[in-house]
Amino acid sequence: MAAPKSIYVCNECGASSPRWLGKCPACGAWNSLTEALAEPAAGAGKNRLGARFSALAPSAEVQTLAAIEAVDVARTPTGQTELDRVLGGGIVAGGVTLIGGDPGIGKSTLLLQALDSMQRADLSAAGPPQGASAPSGGSAARAAAERGGMLYTTGEESGAQVALRAKRLGITGSRVAVLAEIQLEKILATLDAQQPAVAVIDSIQTVYSDQLTSAPGSVAQVRECAAHLTRWAKAGGGALVLVGHVTKDGQLAGPRVLEHMVDTVLYFEGDTHSSFRLIRAIKNRFGAVNEIGVFAMTEQGLKGVSNPSAIFLSQHAEPVPGSCVLVTLEGTRPMLVEIQALVDSGGISPRRLSVGLERDRLAMLLAVLHRHGGVATGDQDVFVNAVGGVRISEPAADLAVLLAITSSLRGKPLPKGFIAFGEVGLAGEVRPAPRGQERLREAAKLGFSVAVVPKANAPRKADRALEGLTIHAVERVDEAIALVRGLD
Repeated sequence: MAAPKSIYVCNECGASSPRWLGKCPACGAWNSLTEALAEPAAGAGKNRLGARFSALAPSAEVQTLAAIEAVDVARTPTGQTELDRVLGGGIVAGGVTLIGGDPGIGKSTLLLQALDSMQRADLSAAGPPQGASAPSGGSAARAAAERGGMLYTTGEESGAQVALRAKRLGITGSRVAVLAEIQLEKILATLDAQQPAVAVIDSIQTVYSDQLTSAPGSVAQVRECAAHLTRWAKAGGGALVLVGHVTKDGQLAGPRVLEHMVDTVLYFEGDTHSSFRLIRAIKNRFGAVNEIGVFAMTEQGLKGVSNPSAIFLSQHAEPVPGSCVLVTLEGTRPMLVEIQALVDSGGISPRRLSVGLERDRLAMLLAVLHRHGGVATGDQDVFVNAVGGVRISEPAADLAVLLAITSSLRGKPLPKGFIAFGEVGLAGEVRPAPRGQERLREAAKLGFSVAVVPKANAPRKADRALEGLTIHAVERVDEAIALVRGLD
């Protein structure tokens, strides 16, 4: 018998090579190839998992796009309002969701609460959610009724540990089924027997298949186990939620194909020393991306925060220098975030540090401020922070950052009830931000009275929702700085 052949698999992208290389030829990562046994071909007939799903995808006829009927997907609410917002309205039957986050951030807690809420609401045996109309293709709740209840599969804890956590969260008398197992074949057999409406796998890095020789958590195991679990969800119509580990860089561990394979990718963010958590949609085939949900960690678990702007605004009795409120957009939700800046005397090599904002963009804005605003910070240390631990990636924060830096350098606070937003170009122009009217309405609703915005975002006609908000439209950075100085 011939000896088993070794191959070398990249831990970053999953590409294979017949010999060891210092650099992966596919993704360019260094020292990422590890030795593994070559697996038998899928068509050899010896892979039971391959035979199991060989008939799941019958050949389909070619159709024109106009001939295919577009049916809206039905959703089952999870009982967690903020999670439903990120998902686009709820769990989709047959959909696969991947959620990742740092250890201890609250992934398992949130999913256990969601499963218990769905089980208690008896959505798996009821009709469409109250107030929602069932689409022509049938409702997710009706499809769930044919399948059964909820299944929580844990590979990192025992059943007793899950029960103890549920007790701490105040969950008593729960009918959620719990399976403590990490072998893929046994998990699939349980899924086939139980036919749950929603199944959670916590976590995918702990699951392994006997058909592979590599260890649990390896690239091959994660890829193959996720593929077979995804096929189960697509074939039977059950919703599947996979919990994934993250690396020290904050990226989901395992092959990148894992994120391409699933329908929705969620990241759970937040500082473990803070009680607030953010869940963000990076990919969503059934809803908007970059949508966020805000939670507060309490003794009774995670609770949704209906007004997240209150978290990201510091409670100053009076305005302080270096503080400017920004109206940012996270998905479909406008939020008010306080931008704080501190400008202090620097040494030979002044520092530029930003938390929650791009550092390279801060350096660019300081150059624009010097050239087009007449404000020099070349000999000053500049520190910028977004309050509350939120990360802001949109360029609409540029104007607020510049005004906060100017306020700190002058030592004079901005007017009370002041907000600003707008993108700043290298030529010193202030460019419009998307959905500016929604941003202004949110600021007016929360009682802000003065706004500096790009000229293109100024209201074209009177809007009753903006009553009490004085709007100043600007076209250039120097115009905005002069306007703020005139408001002192």
